[in-house]
Amino acid sequence: MSAYREGDKVVVMVPSRLTKAEEEQWIATILERLEERERRRRPSDADLQCRARELSRRYLSGRADPVSVRWVANQRTRWGSCTPDDGTIRLSTRLRGMPGWVVDYVLVHELAHLLIPGHGADFWELVGNYPKADRARGYLEGVAAAAHLPLEADAPDDVADIHHGDGLHRGGEYPHEAAG
Repeated sequence: MSAYREGDKVVVMVPSRLTKAEEEQWIATILERLEERERRRRPSDADLQCRARELSRRYLSGRADPVSVRWVANQRTRWGSCTPDDGTIRLSTRLRGMPGWVVDYVLVHELAHLLIPGHGADFWELVGNYPKADRARGYLEGVAAAAHLPLEADAPDDVADIHHGDGLHRGGEYPHEAAG
């Protein structure tokens, strides 16, 4: 038995030997499991906010306290962004469905920007508190390369915002956060 999404539909495959009642029962069970799995992999904005607070507590001594954390669909070349002035964090909907540890990395990256605006050594030291930071960066770089998106311009030891080429962040936002 298996189930998968095909566009807006869910295709459920069950053995033909099942009775109609067994088939209905298994379909209900499979759909419930699929929904639960998708819910875990596609958290709501409220779930993101809770997760961000937990990650801040765990990896940043609770010092980063975002006012809001939400999904946005308008980030085509970045995974997340942050506005330290108002404490908001936005994650690209392109992250939905990626492994939780990758989404956590982007959240930690953006949370670190609430404490340190640039990409200096002190910033990367904070991000490095997340144990899967290097692995998640590699995962996102692979996704970006496969999608022919620009790769992150700033390496962990870069101080300036090379992505813009001017060493400045515009409008208080850090538009290339967590690369991609």
